[in-house]
Amino acid sequence: MSKDVGNVARGHKAAINNPNVSEEAKDHSRQVLEELEQSGELENANTNHEGNVARGHKANLSNPHTSEESKQRSEQVLEDLGEK
Repeated sequence: MSKDVGNVARGHKAAINNPNVSEEAKDHSRQVLEELEQSGELENANTNHEGNVARGHKANLSNPHTSEESKQRSEQVLEDLGEK
């Protein structure tokens, strides 16, 4: 698969949780997600996603228009990610 593995995975996860999607389609989505996990591609996509999450929370900390509660949450997320 390409660099968009994270988007593909998110789409299949959404399909699995959507009550309007047929069981056949949900089974297909489960199969695709399992193949991504087995190939290791999903792990790489999650790593890239975590980097984006960390950058967003770092930006939140320096934003003067952000509440203290939001900044505390960002600090906790960064600590959990090992970024602080």
